[in-house]
Amino acid sequence: MRTLPMVLILTLATLAVAAPTYPWLTTPPKPENRLERRIAAPRGYTRVAVTPHSFAEWLRGLPLRPGRPPVLLYTGKPKGRQDVHAAVVDLDVGTRDLQQCADAVMRLRGEYLYSRKDYAAIHFNFTSGFRADFSKWAQGYRVAVRGARVSWVKRAAADSSHASFRAYLDTVFTYAGTASLSKELAPVRVEEMQIGDVFIRGGFPGHAVIVADLAKDARTGKRVFLLAQSYMPAQQVHLLNNPATGTPWYPLDFGEELVTPEYVFTRGELKRFT
Repeated sequence: MRTLPMVLILTLATLAVAAPTYPWLTTPPKPENRLERRIAAPRGYTRVAVTPHSFAEWLRGLPLRPGRPPVLLYTGKPKGRQDVHAAVVDLDVGTRDLQQCADAVMRLRGEYLYSRKDYAAIHFNFTSGFRADFSKWAQGYRVAVRGARVSWVKRAAADSSHASFRAYLDTVFTYAGTASLSKELAPVRVEEMQIGDVFIRGGFPGHAVIVADLAKDARTGKRVFLLAQSYMPAQQVHLLNNPATGTPWYPLDFGEELVTPEYVFTRGELKRFT
């Protein structure tokens, strides 16, 4: 039987360890369904380099559902508009009307940190200002809300499983939103955009979409980006089409307003996790 050279074996082992993971899936995503394989860069463009193990790399590898299925609501029914998306992320939406726009952004950021086992870095603020840390939740503490007062109460055994993490997120989604998330993020100039940045307008309801990938034309220096969102009511996360072109790529030089199929942002509404 022919054996593989030791260098090749070590290389394959390293690649297997380094590949991004998506903890909500029971099996690893098929390579052909990863975002970077499914959504080709425009002609003349190549994807920008990203740091290994970064949020950018993780988002670029997001698993997509095969083909172009309809976007489903948390009820299992199709979303009213089916013309806004290029692909659907293979990510559960839950059975309650919770994982809406800002919630989807927090879900993706939280899942990335969970995949890295960086539990101490997983925290989001409620609209009240209360900081909800997953590390506290994993110790068995739960949130008690009495009027405007929010506190931790020990109610469960220690549990850092993904099921526990998912329950933590639903609690965050209940008490947080665009108004709170917009205050947590740092403003950034569009010219300095990175994968993982968020266009967000805090409010009730407001809206938020996340930059899922970036590509650049080496000849002209022009850049384009992909956007992912959930919306109201809670629905599957999906990659947005650019209504101006019918493709999923948006030009970085979009002007003063970023027009997406269901919302319009201003140039000054780009922010970043710090």
